[in-house]
Amino acid sequence: MASNSRSETSTLQVGDIAPDFSLKTGKREDWRLVDRRDKTNVVLAFVPFAFSRVCSAQIPAYEAELERFKDYDTEVVSISTDSTHALNAWAKSMGTTIPNLSDFYPQGHVVDMYGVRNPGGFANRAVFLIDKKGIIRYIELMDSTTDMPDNEVLFEALRKL
Repeated sequence: MASNSRSETSTLQVGDIAPDFSLKTGKREDWRLVDRRDKTNVVLAFVPFAFSRVCSAQIPAYEAELERFKDYDTEVVSISTDSTHALNAWAKSMGTTIPNLSDFYPQGHVVDMYGVRNPGGFANRAVFLIDKKGIIRYIELMDSTTDMPDNEVLFEALRKL
């Protein structure tokens, strides 16, 4: 875990109901948070940029742990302000299957709902764990786009559910 992280955003904190949203995946499929209610926990991983060094390490790190996430009835998705075209190409370049959600237009609508917009206009690196009832149980907001979340800290939060 990065030494500089926060457990709340400007709009949300642990215990809040996660705002519902619908976004397109890199494959242009609809993905809605409400569709996971009462079915799976969800990890929302906000990432600044497709193809960037840290993001291109973070997503494969989740992919490598997919079976562990499934053991906790948890789905992992990423969200960025990149276009669906960029996200589809990025997933292909990494060989990953995790849905990469595009918050491209209107740009950053979900990023803003979750309070993770960087002053540069893109998403800050942030991780939200949402339980099956739609309640936010864990937030990690990175202070730097170069810090990467630690999966073991996330699994510790999952064990507490």
